[in-house]
Amino acid sequence: MFVIRACRRIHCYKSRGQPLDRVFLWRVLFIMAACSISNINAQIRYSVPEEMKKGSLIGNIAHDLGLDVQRLRSGRARIVSGDSTEYVELKSDKGILVVKERIDREQLCAETTPCSFTFEIILDNPMELHHVTVEILDVNDHSPRFPKDEINLEISESATPGAIFLLGGAEDLDVGLNALQNYMMSPNYYFILKQHARPGGIKYAEMVLQKPLDREQHPRLSLILTAVDGGNPQRSGNMKIEVNVLDANDNAPVFNQSVYRATVEENSSKGTYITTVNASDADSGTNSLISYSFANFKGNINGIFKIDDKTGAITLSGVLDYEKARKYEIDIEAKDQGGLGNSAKVIVDLIDVNDNAPVISVMSFSSPVSEDATVGTTIAIVSVKDVDAGDNGHVVCTVDRNTPFKLQSSLRNYYTLVTDAALDRERVAEYNITITAADSGLPALSSKTTLILKVSDVNDSPPRFQKTVYTTYVTENNQPGLSIFTLSAQDDDWNQNARISYLLDETTVGGSPVSSFISVNADSGVVHALRG
Repeated sequence: MFVIRACRRIHCYKSRGQPLDRVFLWRVLFIMAACSISNINAQIRYSVPEEMKKGSLIGNIAHDLGLDVQRLRSGRARIVSGDSTEYVELKSDKGILVVKERIDREQLCAETTPCSFTFEIILDNPMELHHVTVEILDVNDHSPRFPKDEINLEISESATPGAIFLLGGAEDLDVGLNALQNYMMSPNYYFILKQHARPGGIKYAEMVLQKPLDREQHPRLSLILTAVDGGNPQRSGNMKIEVNVLDANDNAPVFNQSVYRATVEENSSKGTYITTVNASDADSGTNSLISYSFANFKGNINGIFKIDDKTGAITLSGVLDYEKARKYEIDIEAKDQGGLGNSAKVIVDLIDVNDNAPVISVMSFSSPVSEDATVGTTIAIVSVKDVDAGDNGHVVCTVDRNTPFKLQSSLRNYYTLVTDAALDRERVAEYNITITAADSGLPALSSKTTLILKVSDVNDSPPRFQKTVYTTYVTENNQPGLSIFTLSAQDDDWNQNARISYLLDETTVGGSPVSSFISVNADSGVVHALRG
């Protein structure tokens, strides 16, 4: 009986005083690096003025993160997600952030202040995630602008001193000191200017009669209303006021409410009824006829709502989106035929509808993963966002239960996919990992993404024979070199790790070494007789 032992063939070159093969060393270092992933979180904030030229410096990201430029290059530093990332570019070879496209603060944030956008920078090997916020400072690049270049007022000469005539307001897209600050009116004998601010902060002007009008002396007055901002240099806009003096209209319209409130779902169709405003005028005849109109034009009010100038009924004429605006404040003017007017406010609150499914973004994914990876090894980092509000925007993220993986979350809206059990390539060589994000709306909306993870082989399975003892017979006086038996062993590993070599154990038979009687082919396992 002969004992034959099988072992793996591994290409590992070793000689006296010589190092291991360089390729082999690099493979070892790569495996060590892949197993040392860590998460580092930092938050940086920059402030830059709007309208900067393309290529302008935002900040030295390498210096501010305490990293050198070589680390940015070796970690393949990149911007992976965030709001308005088309405006910035990461120059990893210099370690700086620069302006990628011209930034218009008014286009980006409208009236929202402070105006900023955020994004994330990720580095690999080891993995680092850094949050960057860029605040956009306003530049005085817009002049105040009136909705009309000219308005015409018809005022009765019987109007008493103290009568108020609404002039409306100008719009300035800038914010802070650069926004609208003041109104001025050309000097005249009859009127003074008063300024007010509505609860929303919108400034508007009123013209107050100081002395009775005399149509016989001055049947027509031409005035200029000027709106100025507080920028340096200062900007301004003008509107011409043409006053035609008429007879006898001494009562202004009066609303039955100063504030109207209404609610509407964001997915309401065009034509949906909102509310009705109502004003009355104590005058009679044509002087009591009232027309209704919108007094403010910010937020594209005219494109979203419509008011019947005769009945005061307000209906929906555009598309609502709760994620863009949660409420609208509409200033309404009621004017009679003589030009006297009054104002009221309509506040429309939007009701959120669950119309946005969660969005899953894979920020980093490592495949393949070694089958001897420790439990807790990071496989991927994903972000999940839902722009709806309340329960409609509350997202729960899950992964298939029948896989050896789990999700961990240490930062809002971010999840880390890690191994939750030992891997075995010989059992499962590839996983389809499905990540599901579902919100809490009724009905709930969800989205899925699937990661295909391959498991790389580790030489952890020894070769094995089907039997522990094989018996064969050889006739005497056989020819030397005769094939007498073929052995076969199996190895569950893959590729190089599964290649098998066959060797004879150095035992003796009748005092002679077994190798003097038979030999075995190292590759095929064929046993040959060496003697006759």
